Amino acid sequence: MNVKQIKTALIEQKNIELKGNLYHKTQIDFAYNTNYLEGSMITPDETASIYDTGTILTSGDKVIVLKDMIETKNHFTLFKYMLDTIDEPLTEDIIKKYHFILKDSTLTDNEKQWFNVGDYKTKKNFVGEITTSLPKNVARDMNSLLAWYHNIKNKSIEDIIEFHVRFEKIHPFQDGNGRVGRMIMFRECLANDIIPFYIEDRNKEFYIRGIREYQLHNDKTYLIDTCLNSQDNYEKMAKYFLED
Repeated sequence: MNVKQIKTALIEQKNIELKGNLYHKTQIDFAYNTNYLEGSMITPDETASIYDTGTILTSGDKVIVLKDMIETKNHFTLFKYMLDTIDEPLTEDIIKKYHFILKDSTLTDNEKQWFNVGDYKTKKNFVGEITTSLPKNVARDMNSLLAWYHNIKNKSIEDIIEFHVRFEKIHPFQDGNGRVGRMIMFRECLANDIIPFYIEDRNKEFYIRGIREYQLHNDKTYLIDTCLNSQDNYEKMAKYFLED
């Protein structure tokens, strides 16, 4: 599969705003899956409804968390912005913009005082057994991460996964790090002529285990295998839409 063909199709289809194509399918599936990994209870059908109509239909007595709905809608905007800036170098400013788009209008008045939407965290956080960067060290650690990454001349999918693991170890934002990090992986694959991918709901446990094993024991196998499986699945979907 020609990655340039995927990139061109996504950009062109974004601009013409037709339904039923690769861009449309990617928007819905990516938003559903990446939010599901973070505990969102919005279903694939509800995600599609938000994208297609800006409304959501539920069944029975299900309660929709407003924050989940807003973040789903924001993810659509984030994906569009990612494509709009795909040919620019990956920078701290772009990454911060990702966070701002994702979290915009999702916070209470009290949260706004300390959450720092679109900028690095001000309070300590953690992920499971992983100790993340202290707030005072985030800017330094992100600068070092990007310097390391941009020093790689011909980036491979393994390099992009390594960036993701290091990014999640820093955990630069108060919340939303996983979704921002997975958007960066999709972007950097597309920008470096590598088949892009997002982690599907069925791979959630493998993904979480993969990051843990990578960070705690430097065992890269689980995460790389999970990402390669998701990559294969996206390639199959792209072929369906783009090949005769």
